[in-house]
Amino acid sequence: MISHLYGEIAQCGEGFVIIDVGGIGYHVNVSRPALQELTKKGTSNVKLFTYLNVREDALNLYGFMNTTELEMFKLIINVAGVGPQIAMKILSEIKIEDFACAIINEDEKVLTNISGIGKKNAQRLILELKDKMKKKMGGYIPTSSNINYDAVSALVSLGFQQRESREAVEAVSAEVKDTSIEALIKAALLRLKEVEG
Repeated sequence: MISHLYGEIAQCGEGFVIIDVGGIGYHVNVSRPALQELTKKGTSNVKLFTYLNVREDALNLYGFMNTTELEMFKLIINVAGVGPQIAMKILSEIKIEDFACAIINEDEKVLTNISGIGKKNAQRLILELKDKMKKKMGGYIPTSSNINYDAVSALVSLGFQQRESREAVEAVSAEVKDTSIEALIKAALLRLKEVEG
């Protein structure tokens, strides 16, 4: 098992990087946030924690910036019917904390907003991961009463992506004087329109 790679970034592409380790190029599948971070680093040396997925017809390496992301990936792929491709989509489209919140709060709407996850997969993820997530969170259970979480959920239900909704809410939450959820959603919507425009 290859547990990590340390080397130079030889190439970045859509959903992957090639890491040059001692003259050998390793093709490593990475999530969108990891790719953005690696692209910023240029050709400098990087360390990626890896998971080698063995199939009859292929050996695929998946890379992660930290062990938290790697552990979450392993948890997700252990759910029946959810493979590495879907796990990478989850890690690309939603922050780990938001994913944990959605699982613990049984928020199917947030999960089905991730491309590749239908109602059945969302229910399976909740069923198989809820207790594991609670243990991982060490007793801290995020609840739906969190105003930022509610605002993000509202934006997701309006059709915005999970990640962009969270970023908009986080960006405006400190500036909004009125602490009501309505004010937060309005400010986040304005922010999203600015970004799109």
